[in-house]
Amino acid sequence: MGTIAFRGLTKDYGAVVAVDRLTGDVEPGRVTAFLGPNGSGKTTSMRILLGLTSATTGSATIDGRPYRELARPTRVVGAVLDPGFHPNRTGRQHMRIAALQAGVSDVRVDALLDMMDLTGVADRWVRGYSLGMRQRLGLAAALVGDPHVLVLDEPFNGLDPDGIQIMRAFLTGFAGRGGTVLLSSHLLSEVAHIADDALILNRGRLVAAGPIDELTDNASDLESAFRTLIHQEIRS
Repeated sequence: MGTIAFRGLTKDYGAVVAVDRLTGDVEPGRVTAFLGPNGSGKTTSMRILLGLTSATTGSATIDGRPYRELARPTRVVGAVLDPGFHPNRTGRQHMRIAALQAGVSDVRVDALLDMMDLTGVADRWVRGYSLGMRQRLGLAAALVGDPHVLVLDEPFNGLDPDGIQIMRAFLTGFAGRGGTVLLSSHLLSEVAHIADDALILNRGRLVAAGPIDELTDNASDLESAFRTLIHQEIRS
C-alpha cells in the first residue's frame, strides 16, 4: 500500500512543456529522490500528484487513485510543498488546526512537536521561526493524519546540521516501517545518505530511474552521476 505511479504524465502551458510523458513508480518501504535542475518538472509533477494542478494528459496516482478521489487524503498522504503559515499564529495553533482538519486529537499534536524538536518554540509566533523551524513544522503538520505516503519538496532547505539529522533519521525510519517517501532536493550529498531510488528529470523528461547504487555504478558519487546523466540528455 502506498505506491505512487506516474503514467505518461504531461503538462504543457501552451508552447512550454513542463512535464513530458513522465512514467515511473515510487514504491513503499523506500525513499525515492526526485532530481533535476531548476525547471525540470519536479514540482509540477508533485503538484499534479496532489491535485493542485491538472495534467494535460496522463496520470499521477496513489494506489491507483487520483488524490482528489481519496476519501480521507490527510490519512493517506502528507505533503510539504512550499509550506505557508499565518505569521500571527503559534506553531501549536497551526498544528491544532491541522489536527482538527484531519479529525485527530491534540495528543498527536504534542507528540509530533516533540518529534520535530519544536516543543520549546511551539508557543512562539511562527513569524519568528527560522526557515529550518518552518520546514520542521511543515513536516509535523503533514504527519498529523498519520499518513503512509510523504511528498516533500526540498525538505532539507534551510536546515542546520541538527535539523538535517532529525529529518534524515525520521525519513529513513518512516520508509523502514513501510512508508512511501518521494522527495525533491538539490542537496545531492544529503540525498545520497537517505535515498534508495531516484527519478532524474531534465526539461520535463525522465532521464534515468532506478536504485541509487545502480545509477552511481560508474561514478564516484551521486553528484557526478547526476551531472553525467544530465549532460548526456542535453547532447542527445
